[in-house]
Amino acid sequence: MKRAVLLSGGMDSTCIAYWKRPEFAITIDYGQIPAPGEIRAASAVCEALGIEHIVVTAGIAELGSGDMAGAAPSEHAPATEWWPYRNQFLITVAAMKCHQLGVTELMIGALRTDGFHIDSTEQFYEELNKLLLMQEGDLAISTPAIEFSAAELIAHTGTPESILAWSHSCHIHDVACGFCRGCQKHFETTEAAFGRAY
Repeated sequence: MKRAVLLSGGMDSTCIAYWKRPEFAITIDYGQIPAPGEIRAASAVCEALGIEHIVVTAGIAELGSGDMAGAAPSEHAPATEWWPYRNQFLITVAAMKCHQLGVTELMIGALRTDGFHIDSTEQFYEELNKLLLMQEGDLAISTPAIEFSAAELIAHTGTPESILAWSHSCHIHDVACGFCRGCQKHFETTEAAFGRAY
């Protein structure tokens, strides 16, 4: 059985990569502003862990909204970085690549604490998994960290700072701005996990 992780280069998916060591990591450049930083981070993580890194370009910048698209948030947005149907799109694109690679499990770095986004809830992933499994390809998605917060995931997996230091969490730049919601979450998580923010 071949496995892959959808690797954004952020802390959560980095921990999944470190913990589960799948054969492949898939990063998707969908036109988000921080894509170069995410790809750079994911590539460094994969090199350190000996995982084959695959970048798929599937640009939908003109369909985005919020911080990551450099646009005003949608009136439906639960947070400023919200991009409509993004997770559904990313999983669909990653699933297409998994089919080419013969992958039968695609791991997603979803956390318990992400649940204020409907498309990051356990129910959402269960329903999307049913949709994938009813189609050809024998691909299932899994959410091995769905019971954890980010700090709990770091503790559970033992992901070292030397690996997490590569991660990229900024929503608005390819280098950490230090002020957006992504950067603030990064600081809060590292302080909770290691007693200091970096």
